[in-house]
Amino acid sequence: MLKQLTVKIKSNQFLFEELVKRDFKQKYKRTVLGMAWSVLSPLLTLLVMSLVFGQFFGRTMEHYTIYLFCGNLVFSYFRESTTGGMNALMSNASIFTKVNVPKYMFLLSKNVSALINFGLTLCVFFLFALADHVKFGVHFLALLYPICCLVVFNIGIGLILSAMFVFFRDTGYLYDVFTMLLMYMSAIFYTVDTFPAVMQNLFLLNPLYCYIKYFRVVVLEGNIPSLGFHLLCALYALVIVWIGGFIYKKYNHKFLYYV
Repeated sequence: MLKQLTVKIKSNQFLFEELVKRDFKQKYKRTVLGMAWSVLSPLLTLLVMSLVFGQFFGRTMEHYTIYLFCGNLVFSYFRESTTGGMNALMSNASIFTKVNVPKYMFLLSKNVSALINFGLTLCVFFLFALADHVKFGVHFLALLYPICCLVVFNIGIGLILSAMFVFFRDTGYLYDVFTMLLMYMSAIFYTVDTFPAVMQNLFLLNPLYCYIKYFRVVVLEGNIPSLGFHLLCALYALVIVWIGGFIYKKYNHKFLYYV
């Protein structure tokens, strides 16, 4: 399946590249700062959250800004990638209703654009960590693992949401509420250490929390998570992308009738 996907992307490489360029340019069209907003937006969010929650949680926690940045970094990438993926089909209906191209190309282009923004913000994150005297080492290479899992996970969620959005326009409004709820359930600005052990384990049912926790363990604790934690991160990503692929394959032929 992966080989077939790669062949189709290569055969439509020009279209895919143009879609990525268009998505990236459209996001910053008619803005004064342009691409700088890729970095400024999460930084401003970080500033607001740090001012609001730093007084409550930051006093007793070392490197609280980096702790907060880890959560905000992962969550922002997830939200941008999945929200863009949800709108991928509807915003490109004028293309695939006239030209026979793989519809998932539009979703993948949105994910690549979000990944570029994530990469730029990640560079700023490392600068903040360096300024906050976080110890750098070879163990930082382990961050590639949760990033890869997150990419796959976001694609899977995007596949599910884009299909749902074609049939149910209410999906967009419901997803806004869901992401807000998810933000509070992902321990972005607070620590789960104060919760009972049972409650702490319940947080692991949230895939996004797992990816955020992986970042924090590597960056703040200087350790590599256990093998079981690696398997859990991979399991969430693979299960979600399989579900998304199944839904896409089943309802692909019906999209034209609803856009």
